[in-house]
Amino acid sequence: MRVLHLDENHPVLAQGLSALGCENEMDHKSNYDEILAKIGDYQGLIIRSRIPIDRKLLEAAKQLKFIGRVGAGLENIDQEFASQQGIRLFSAPEGNRTAVGEHSLALLLNLSNRINLADAEIRSGQWRREENRGFEIAGKQIGIIGYGNMGKSFAKVLKGLDCKVVFYDLDPSKGDENASYVPLEVLQQNSDIISLHTPQTSLTKGMIDTHFIKSCHKNFYLINTARGSAVQTDALVAGLKSGKVLGAGLDVLEYEKASFENFFQSDNLPESFRYLIQSPKVILSPHVAGWTAESKYKLADTIVQKVKAAFYPDTTS
Repeated sequence: MRVLHLDENHPVLAQGLSALGCENEMDHKSNYDEILAKIGDYQGLIIRSRIPIDRKLLEAAKQLKFIGRVGAGLENIDQEFASQQGIRLFSAPEGNRTAVGEHSLALLLNLSNRINLADAEIRSGQWRREENRGFEIAGKQIGIIGYGNMGKSFAKVLKGLDCKVVFYDLDPSKGDENASYVPLEVLQQNSDIISLHTPQTSLTKGMIDTHFIKSCHKNFYLINTARGSAVQTDALVAGLKSGKVLGAGLDVLEYEKASFENFFQSDNLPESFRYLIQSPKVILSPHVAGWTAESKYKLADTIVQKVKAAFYPDTTS
């Protein structure tokens, strides 16, 4: 099979596909129209997020047998139409789940111990101990929304911290030794910390809204390492201002675009975004929860293994 790679990934991906007998072509710069003009020549496509794989492009991909997305989600692909065309879709949530679980814990520990704030104060000549008194995770309830690869990874790293971990998921049977299922309203009643680990779907877009926040019985901390679209920023800011949301650790933002860096060059930044970047209650990271040296390799290798299982099950490479 001829495989077109639209984004740069760990070399193990191309090497692994070559070992299976695939012919790789790297094209990390062509725009949408240029890809559209030649996509019909390929049987495989490897992507991250640079080019949206919409119906028009899929209609032109007459020979395409599979798309491998080197990441956890498939939301930048028209999945329904791809399925109609008989195109296999592979993602790699197994590849960065450990990284996401650890990063989620890092955000929580930073919030609970005011590490960023204390560090900045000391560097500016302030030694404020009482003002930086933190809280312990032990004895708290952590509610995980979405209990797939990422949610399970976070629950695993929480083990041993002597906290109660519950989860809500569309599939209640996903419970394991690290977390037990509860209905969403029960999670909202009792959780001190709520962490999002959901894919981007029509159900999860904007799920953390004013109604959700007001429905939580306790004041709570919010962690989001899933998708920025899951949280309505205006509602979050209102919650932070009222004290209903005690703090937030956000690796993803509602405002994310393909080239988020250019967003900062705008003179018309949304007021809610300005609040987030100025608030001492908020910790931000640039969508890197699953972005470790180890996950770069594992994401790529996971795609290789899935292509192998689907199309080359008898190979030994």
